[in-house]
Amino acid sequence: MTKISNTQIVDLINQSGHNKVKFAVADIDGVLRGKIIHKDKFLSILDGSVGFCDVIFGWDSSDVCYNNTTFTGWHTGYPDVEVKLDLNTLRYIPWENGIPFFIADLSESKTGSLICPRSLLKRVIDKGTQMGYSAMFSLEYEWFNFLEDANELAKRGYRNPQPITPGMFGYSLLRPSKYKDYYNQIFDDLEKFNVKLEGMHTETGPGVYEAAIKYDRTLEAADKAILFKQSVKEIAAQYGIIASFMAKWNHDLPGCGGHIHQSLWNLTENKNLFYNASDPNGMSEVYKHYLAGQLHCLPYILPLFAPNVNSYKRLVEGAWAPTTQTWGVDNRTAAFRVIGNSETSTRLETRVAGADINSYLAISASLAAGLYGIQHALPLQKQATVGNAYQLEPKGELPLNLWEATQKMKNSPLAKELFGDEFVAHFCATREWEWNQFNRKVTDWELSRYFEII
Repeated sequence: MTKISNTQIVDLINQSGHNKVKFAVADIDGVLRGKIIHKDKFLSILDGSVGFCDVIFGWDSSDVCYNNTTFTGWHTGYPDVEVKLDLNTLRYIPWENGIPFFIADLSESKTGSLICPRSLLKRVIDKGTQMGYSAMFSLEYEWFNFLEDANELAKRGYRNPQPITPGMFGYSLLRPSKYKDYYNQIFDDLEKFNVKLEGMHTETGPGVYEAAIKYDRTLEAADKAILFKQSVKEIAAQYGIIASFMAKWNHDLPGCGGHIHQSLWNLTENKNLFYNASDPNGMSEVYKHYLAGQLHCLPYILPLFAPNVNSYKRLVEGAWAPTTQTWGVDNRTAAFRVIGNSETSTRLETRVAGADINSYLAISASLAAGLYGIQHALPLQKQATVGNAYQLEPKGELPLNLWEATQKMKNSPLAKELFGDEFVAHFCATREWEWNQFNRKVTDWELSRYFEII
């Protein structure tokens, strides 16, 4: 990939017509935390870094500070950490009059890089390169759209949000016509923003859409995935719509997936190493080892695919989400779906992940587990699932909730081998925090169940 030079960046920023630049860092939950800085400030740091309060890795998605992590906290005084803007991520925000935008990370930080999601993915990519592989990834997201104002919905406690369209109508041509300007702006503006979509359609459920992002090299694919969610939310707000990527907002409706498509290529990227024309399923030995690695590692790294308490409400039978440690050929009931019958189309779809993932962490998990399978030549022992994976026995091979999954990851030598002791300790502490925050609250279900009768 051709790197953009500092001279080119200076020219492009000056030509943009803007006196400011926006940049953002992804926190542990996959939320973009950003700033706008003056053009002069940006041009003064092209060869260096910019300070950013390290609290972005010391609080949760609601800005409540952790009390169980060591990286930062009241004990450190929440100092600035150096973040590095990746100049090759330059793009212009169409719905903000073309303001220049960059993604940043902590890859230059001596300590912060160990827990920074984007920096973690870079390390996993480097390992793949050392093994002779270039990986291609793509994410497809499902999300619900509600005709709501954020302030008013918050006042109602997020109860009874109004979907933009009614009923269960997957692949509908009628439903998007109701808000066609919104629907088309997502598709068109994201292409201008260098987040090109391969397709977009309604899914089954009131007001739910699905979009598939065009595949790219690993880091670029993760960047595009995290920018997709942020972009959709910003565009939706212009139409009085709230876009929700919550894994499961209503127990009577399907959840929202964040399916991960992937393949391994040689370093010159002219040969798909997953494809073998002589195999009945078109799978090479590299592919089989890669899949075996994901199957083997999944129970120990599940929080990277299901990072929130709500994530596990999606992983239930008959709701288009996997519940078993299974794989199948073009089988949407299995955790891993083998797709393709040609060199260009052969790939693996990891279906465990929900739309609430941090794309850097979920892709890191997929690639690291696959490379582990190749490195250890793990055999693909499980047979391909034919038919309904929900009916397989035994069930319950995956952890059933965030606490159980986090303890399994926290105590796993395998997870530490894949991602490092520092990252596992920090990430698992944040998931324990999330679980404990949930356990402190009294839910509507408890009130309706126990308030009068018990």
